Amino acid sequence: MIKSQNRISQQEWGEHVGCKVYFFRLENSSGAYVELTNYGATLVSAVVPDKAGNLENVILGYHSLPGCIADECYLGATIGRFANRIGGAEFTLNGTVYHLDANDGNNSNHGGNAGFNTRVFDYQITESGVAFSLLSKDGDGGYPGDLKLVVTYEWTDDNELKIKYQATADKQTVANFTNHAYFNLSAGEGGIFDHTLKVYADNVLDVDAAYVPTGLVKPAGKRTLNGEVLRDKMMAGGDTINGYNNCFLLQNDARHTLKPAALLIDNASGRQVEVATSYPSVVVYTGDYLRSKIPGNYSRPYRPFDGLCLECQHYPDSPNHAHFPSAILNPGEAFCQVIVYKFGVVA
Repeated sequence: MIKSQNRISQQEWGEHVGCKVYFFRLENSSGAYVELTNYGATLVSAVVPDKAGNLENVILGYHSLPGCIADECYLGATIGRFANRIGGAEFTLNGTVYHLDANDGNNSNHGGNAGFNTRVFDYQITESGVAFSLLSKDGDGGYPGDLKLVVTYEWTDDNELKIKYQATADKQTVANFTNHAYFNLSAGEGGIFDHTLKVYADNVLDVDAAYVPTGLVKPAGKRTLNGEVLRDKMMAGGDTINGYNNCFLLQNDARHTLKPAALLIDNASGRQVEVATSYPSVVVYTGDYLRSKIPGNYSRPYRPFDGLCLECQHYPDSPNHAHFPSAILNPGEAFCQVIVYKFGVVA
């Protein structure tokens, strides 16, 4: 049972392609809150306490609709139809080859040229949060089938943000949704280098130079994250920064079972976020290519390594690798996956 005494507020934020865009705040009994918008079903901010009780925002985003629209880095957005890359921008289902938008070299990334991060969702305020819904028509981005997606955000008195993805389709298709939040637990006081990160995984997907999986699984080796300071992991060879864009295969990959994925800590502020998910993997991305044209939540344009993503999802390119956990959604089936961000302070 979700324990929540949310105060939910809503205001009109503007218009995009003739649709009204709204800004929502979900505040719990302690005063901590998250902010959302139906543009991209996006997480705009998470304002949570540090070890001294100071409430500050720990999510990269924009407090203006023009900022969200201009964004090219998916800040806090819902990703769909398919998170991460599909090699060659195509896949085959039942003998039919589906050609997708090639928006990342020769590959398709995060749903193509007009992914769900660019869409205005319908919404419904619930007892404990907001449910955003979208109908993606057959052929959208090259994907088959009419797909209905509901993304529900719930915010609890325990400073826990639960994101649930529920989808159905009228034709066999593939589905893989995630949230692309960039975390900075120092509230913008510095980059991510002094954070520590533990990922509950021993193996990663082997990828080519374009980050497309080869189909092989390999030990994480030197890429293993076991609570070390990120600076030590990313700059182990000296002054050269070797960032992360790795898909870690979670140790407990039981289908639909909620399991620990990662623990991110900023010792200076004392803040931490525990990530749990029902998905089989998490992509750690250290924001190597992060940039912005418009000042963000910290009143300046974003730069590389200002935030870190922990993208829980199906394996990238899984439609092209039969031995990967299936991301196929059949008619009559109900897609349901969950991501949980639990904010707290180090004991």
